[in-house]
Amino acid sequence: MSGVKAGIMLSNQQREGADMVSALEEQLVMLRLARDRGWDSYFCGQHYLNEGGNQGLQMVPYLARLAADAGDMTLGVGLLLAPLHNPVYTAETIATLDVIARGNMVFGVGLGYRSAEFEAFGVRKGQRVQRFEECLSVAKRLWTEDRVSYESDTCILRDAHLSLKCVQKPHPPIWFAAKHPDAIRRAAELGDCLYHSPKATLATHKQRLTLYKEALRQAGKPLPRENPCRIEIYCAKDRARAMEWGAPYISEKYRAYAQWERDKAMPERERLDKSFDELVQDRFVIGSPQDCWRQLQPYIEQMGVTHFVFRTHFLGMPLANALASMRLLSEELLPALHAAKPPSLEQITAA
Repeated sequence: MSGVKAGIMLSNQQREGADMVSALEEQLVMLRLARDRGWDSYFCGQHYLNEGGNQGLQMVPYLARLAADAGDMTLGVGLLLAPLHNPVYTAETIATLDVIARGNMVFGVGLGYRSAEFEAFGVRKGQRVQRFEECLSVAKRLWTEDRVSYESDTCILRDAHLSLKCVQKPHPPIWFAAKHPDAIRRAAELGDCLYHSPKATLATHKQRLTLYKEALRQAGKPLPRENPCRIEIYCAKDRARAMEWGAPYISEKYRAYAQWERDKAMPERERLDKSFDELVQDRFVIGSPQDCWRQLQPYIEQMGVTHFVFRTHFLGMPLANALASMRLLSEELLPALHAAKPPSLEQITAA
């Protein structure tokens, strides 16, 4: 396989009180730039009851609006918090997005980690994994079986028929966010590839990839051809300007993550409650185009990443800063990424 794809993460998280109509227009400017410069995909994530003085649009209607301007770019659900959602809602919503995207989308799923979200949707601690697995397994049945019967505390189906099917058969590829060993085993069993988080170091990514490959072997499943990774990135003419124009906003976002209980879901060595100088090491990609390419190369050469999803706009960042980074990435990095030849996962040795 040759060529590494580049996607843009359009989270549209804004400070509370910001004009969200104007903010949406700015996000569309970013999307159109990516579309016109040859980027491959666009993604948005999902949260409810945002904390830390920020607000964001809900993922599904937001992605549907973006699709109208996205051209041939791949639509990315990244991620649906599956335990919060009914399997029928999930099956019909993903099928709808697949139609909107004309069969050109990926379906990312995650367990989630915020107590406020679980409590708001009535998901108790002991139910989270069960609800996650139920959501995926029942949705798959609805997409692929003519009649489905199923009963649990959250979903009762009696010979149910889902007339709306996905364009892609049997369903869009499922990108699976997973960090801990049990979650990585679930990714091997239920997903189509592992979707690497931007919050871990390269060393941790490599360890997780090794666990994932072993879990696939035990599950009797082949190695996937797709190996995606999300990256926090800011590109400027030189590192000093990148740190000035990008670092303060990335730093603010990660302080918010620490408040959102993100650290509880991380191993000790990966905790986010650190100074930015500590966090940036081997985690974020910041600097000149040459710096950024040098920092991305290990992900390609040592992990076999085939698809990067870049976030280069962060809470409070002026649109001009984000566009400046996107233009440099488009001009200087995109050609190199599209020409790169990552090794297959079979060729990747153990971490």
